[in-house]
Amino acid sequence: MQKSVAVVGLGRIGLPLALSFADRGLAVIGVDKDPSRLETIAAGRMPFHETGTQELLERVLARGGLRLSQRVEDAAEADSITLTLGTPAHSHIEIDISDIRDVLDKLLPALRDGHSLILRSTVAPGTTEWVAGYLEQRRGFTVGEDVFVSHVPERIAENHFLEEIETLPCIIGGVGEGSGQRAAQLFEVFGAEIVQTTPVQAELAKIWTNIYRYVNFALPNLLLMNCEQFGANVFEVIELINHDYPRGGIAQPGLTAGTCLRKDFAFSEERSSAPGMLLAVSRVHETMPLFLVEGLKRRLGGSLRDRKVAVLGLTFKRDSDDLRDSLSLKLIRLLERELALVARHDPHVPGTDPLESALADVDAVMVATNHSEYETLLPKVPRTAVLVDPWNVTGAGRVFSTADELVTA
Repeated sequence: MQKSVAVVGLGRIGLPLALSFADRGLAVIGVDKDPSRLETIAAGRMPFHETGTQELLERVLARGGLRLSQRVEDAAEADSITLTLGTPAHSHIEIDISDIRDVLDKLLPALRDGHSLILRSTVAPGTTEWVAGYLEQRRGFTVGEDVFVSHVPERIAENHFLEEIETLPCIIGGVGEGSGQRAAQLFEVFGAEIVQTTPVQAELAKIWTNIYRYVNFALPNLLLMNCEQFGANVFEVIELINHDYPRGGIAQPGLTAGTCLRKDFAFSEERSSAPGMLLAVSRVHETMPLFLVEGLKRRLGGSLRDRKVAVLGLTFKRDSDDLRDSLSLKLIRLLERELALVARHDPHVPGTDPLESALADVDAVMVATNHSEYETLLPKVPRTAVLVDPWNVTGAGRVFSTADELVTA
């Protein structure tokens, strides 16, 4: 087993990974360009919520298993270097690998024979081979012999890292046989099944894992809009589809978002043979906030001006503190463009309005995130307010309703 590993990028993917390596006895160098994040970690505080990691951080720091640095070059002191960097998409369906390239440029002078470089970030097909070619072009290495390059995609669900790092099959796409073997030597410490493949197949497996979910979630959202058109109840229609039917299984609607689902379709769409299909899927999700606002306007007489609207839930995911690419923020912007008076509440986001004051004298309550705290919301909603709950987390059983309607139903 390799003795040391560097993790470059201590975000929601990198930090739990670094702590998990350290907890299993590896010497870990954690690198991040944000000094405030490094200070927070060094002080023993997780900069975000991930189930079980606060205790893990305290344990790792007490044992001295994690060294922190702001210098990318320090990562070269480890045997393996794992990159967990942001890979956004440009606005015109073009992948942005500038963060990866910037880190590679800093690492190039310090790389030595035997180094294993692992891409953990979500990347477009061909990126791992590009990294290998970049190292060969700029330093004269032979990848697979002198240095080793692999893609080991991250497929763990937020708030499930500590359980899934040990249970999900670990896909490894190495450039050359030696690269895959080196990556396996590192990740076998977690005890999960190792599945070796080619770099491009590993890349495709990751992005299409997310695309598959994105497409599946678009169907109930489109059905929701169709039901509104015909005056039908989407939750009852979904129950009719799924009830004791062996080929049912349609999901529930909601504001499907998040940094992975909202951008990863572009990794395929950039060079797609069927351009437009995934853009249409994205359009369904991106239209949801406007659909909800327009539906609310119809139920409040055609105007939201000076109407108080409470938006409940700012994060993109249930019981999470992750705001990245949340559609709640788009919903709020659309409401404000209608001159609504918007109150915001989220039990996982500091600085938002208390629930009681958010609900006081409201004309409408919009459940934007299906936090478990909102399962008991219904009795707290003023009787005259319109409740908008596309998740049905409150159990209202309708996307648009009033508490009065629900009481008399």
